[in-house]
Amino acid sequence: LFQSLFSRFLFLKVTPDARAERERERKKMGVEMDMFRSEEMELVQLIIPAEAAHDTVQTLGSVGLVAFRDLNREKSAFQKTYANQVKRCDEMLRKLRFFAEHASKAGITVRKEIGGDREEEEEDGGGGRGRNRYIISIDELEHTLDVLSEEVTQLSANTEKLRRSHGELVELQLVLEKAGGFFEEARSDAYRHQDEEDSLQMMRRQNQRQDEESLLSSSFRSEVDDEGLGGNGSQMTRRTGSFIDQNHPDHDIERNEASMGGIAASARLGFITGTIKTEKVHAFERVLFRATRGNVFLKLANIEGHVEEPTTGEKTFKTVYVVFFAGERARNKTVKICEGFNANRYPFPEDFTRQRQMHAECTGRLTELRSTLEASIRHRDRTLSKVANDLWFWFTLVRREKATYHAMNMFSIDVTRKCLVAEGWCPTSAKSRVAEAVVVANRNSSASVGTIFASISHKGQTPPTYYRTTKWTNVFQEIVEAYGVARYREVNPTVMTIVTFPFLFAVMFGDFGHGIIMLAFAIYMVVKERKLSEKPMGEIFGMVFHGRYCILLMAAFSVYTGVLYNECFSVPMKMFGESKYICDPIDPTKDTTCDSQYTTGKVSRDGSAYPFGVDPVWHGTRSELPFLNSIKMKMSILLGVTQMMVGIFMSFLNQLKDGDWLSVYCEFIPQVVFLGGLFGYLSFLIVLKWITPGCTADLYHVMIYMFLAPGNVDCMGEGPGGSAGCPENKMFPGQGGLQLLILFACFVSVPIMLFPKPIILKRRHEQKRRGGMYVRLDEGDGDGTQQVNSSEELRSLGENSSYNNNSDDDHGHGDEEFDFGDVLVHQMIHTIEFVLGAISNTASYLRLWALSLAHAQLSAVFWDRCLMAAVESGSIVAIVIGFGVWLGATLGVLLGMESLSAFLHALRLHWVEYQSKFYKGDGIKFTPLEFASLTGMPEEST
Repeated sequence: LFQSLFSRFLFLKVTPDARAERERERKKMGVEMDMFRSEEMELVQLIIPAEAAHDTVQTLGSVGLVAFRDLNREKSAFQKTYANQVKRCDEMLRKLRFFAEHASKAGITVRKEIGGDREEEEEDGGGGRGRNRYIISIDELEHTLDVLSEEVTQLSANTEKLRRSHGELVELQLVLEKAGGFFEEARSDAYRHQDEEDSLQMMRRQNQRQDEESLLSSSFRSEVDDEGLGGNGSQMTRRTGSFIDQNHPDHDIERNEASMGGIAASARLGFITGTIKTEKVHAFERVLFRATRGNVFLKLANIEGHVEEPTTGEKTFKTVYVVFFAGERARNKTVKICEGFNANRYPFPEDFTRQRQMHAECTGRLTELRSTLEASIRHRDRTLSKVANDLWFWFTLVRREKATYHAMNMFSIDVTRKCLVAEGWCPTSAKSRVAEAVVVANRNSSASVGTIFASISHKGQTPPTYYRTTKWTNVFQEIVEAYGVARYREVNPTVMTIVTFPFLFAVMFGDFGHGIIMLAFAIYMVVKERKLSEKPMGEIFGMVFHGRYCILLMAAFSVYTGVLYNECFSVPMKMFGESKYICDPIDPTKDTTCDSQYTTGKVSRDGSAYPFGVDPVWHGTRSELPFLNSIKMKMSILLGVTQMMVGIFMSFLNQLKDGDWLSVYCEFIPQVVFLGGLFGYLSFLIVLKWITPGCTADLYHVMIYMFLAPGNVDCMGEGPGGSAGCPENKMFPGQGGLQLLILFACFVSVPIMLFPKPIILKRRHEQKRRGGMYVRLDEGDGDGTQQVNSSEELRSLGENSSYNNNSDDDHGHGDEEFDFGDVLVHQMIHTIEFVLGAISNTASYLRLWALSLAHAQLSAVFWDRCLMAAVESGSIVAIVIGFGVWLGATLGVLLGMESLSAFLHALRLHWVEYQSKFYKGDGIKFTPLEFASLTGMPEEST
């Protein structure tokens, strides 16, 4: 119904193919399937000729309606007949995962169709030898995978070697550039320092010479006078010549040689160069300093941009390092530290000319290697692209082949090894279709004899539970089965959960604006489901997308409850007109402040209520919270009692199906009386108070006095002069007598739930042992009763007998041993759990009120404090920031966290409060061999 309405609402075009597919799905089982109870199942046996076994299993896997039983449970996986074939398929899947991994690394998308351009694949080259690549046997595929695996392995290994060499050459080139800069800078500094020292020495010599000349000037003059210029001329010449020698051009060569000698002397220190990840530099420097006690010198230079790590191919930031050390011991420590930090080390020549030569060679090799690497990558990608076109189909083929041999390993083989015997469960309504598929498979395999297909008795075996779901109902069925799989033919909670789950969510999440946003998101996922399903999804979004139809219904109900609460982002709406309340006409301030609203209150406009939902006049008043709390709390109790009562009646339907009248009389009826007498009566009083004008009864007081003073409804004798102390609590005539009757019925129902059933079961067991019990037969030639004289005959009657039913409380079940103490304790636990649970579960439904209040108040806080406060400031910047904060809080907190919280609380209410009343959840899920689910790559490969 929801699917039809939704399609019509969106005016979605239903194509003839889609309509025909729906009709095929509807008629697939032969009859309309009922979700209220699981499908009736039959245990079938197949005797299959050995040559037809594979084709038969393949055909049944395509049908997907047979769940095979393992007839070789005592054998290990390696002892089974087709263990080698399963290993073979595992090896093929390993190779396919290898291809998928390499295609993913190369950025090649695997095509998810197994159709495609068939015409391109049917090239016969003029010789008629072409064939469709989708028609391939498993043997041919195995050979193809072997060849391709060897080719891809070799190509990947060569590409990896080239990539690693390329990465190493790139880093070596960077090391030569950065480290060369270190040494060039050091050489320049050495020249500069040497020039400064030479200049200082020259200045010192000049000053010394000037001092000597000034001190000896007087003696020079006397010598000239006495001896003439000849004797001192040679000395003058020698001194002057000595000064000129210091500035001779040849001295520059000597000075350069001296400076180079100084550099060479300093370069006798050892050094190591290489690259390290930038994030490890600080730790690397700290460890070096501590290990060598500061006896190393470290130079670092960051590399701009990302650098590819040669070993892993990862793009990362790196830094070039040069470590100078003295001594072999320091060198060994430095090498070990570099290895510990995974720092790459590269050779670096000391000679400047050799450095330039090495850099030129590295650049040339990089150019050649880059072209070679690109050609290798293109060749590898072409090969992987061809593989990726068929990979989806190959995965499907191998997975189905493996599933086929897994199923065949469950079969037993006769002594002649000419036929296989299989047993499995299939729906009764699909038996004819399965039989037809078996006949077709036998005919296609050209077997010499036919396959025998027949039903066998499944007495003493529990059939699996099978519900056929659609994409709309599947998510709700999974929600229920997360608690446990239903027993065979047990009432299915999903039928009610489809409506109650999103509705209870909406009670806690009710807001028109939030519901509209969620509804738009859900509609987008539903409309674009085909396109979105083909794209890779993360884990979180994958779960959200899987539950898109549940989200759609939750959003639709949230819009409804938002209109009911009259809230849109916590702002009241006037969708159904103005308020029905106006200021008192006799109030003189009615046109201004309306002071009477704080004393006598406003009055109704025309005596009628607001057309739909909560009147907007309550919003923003001092009495808003008390009024809304009262409504939502009482509404939560009504919803909780109703759902729990529905759960009890569901247990009645299970008991009727099992023919368990003992549980009907000793469990169902007392439970209805107890829950209805206490909380059903409270619900009746809530509704009565709502529909009674001017009723001011205190329901808390009524329920408390119902136990403390039974029959005294109006607190008689507690008022002045012995009058009634609370006459307003008497809501209808005869209320006191009714409450006494309810209390008596509730107290009586507890021992009825506790004692009769164990005693009756004990008597039945004793009668069965004596062989004197009469039971009614389900099927027989006569229509009377038949006396059963032995326990064997009792057990042969099956599960539908009046004394041997599927109820888990019946501990007899035809067994010889019967422990009355165990049965009594079990019944006592069951009774106490129900009595206490009736109170605690009703209180648990108050979470509907609490979360609804929390959601409304959070929404109001975000609206008033974030958005409205910014608007009132009048600043454009503040408005933009405030709107961003409000939007982020709405999407992240209210639509994200609050929706998840409401979802979990609704889940708890269904699992604990609702399903615990009738749902056992200990059944066996029907898991047929179904090829439809074995399509494409498994999740671990994708």
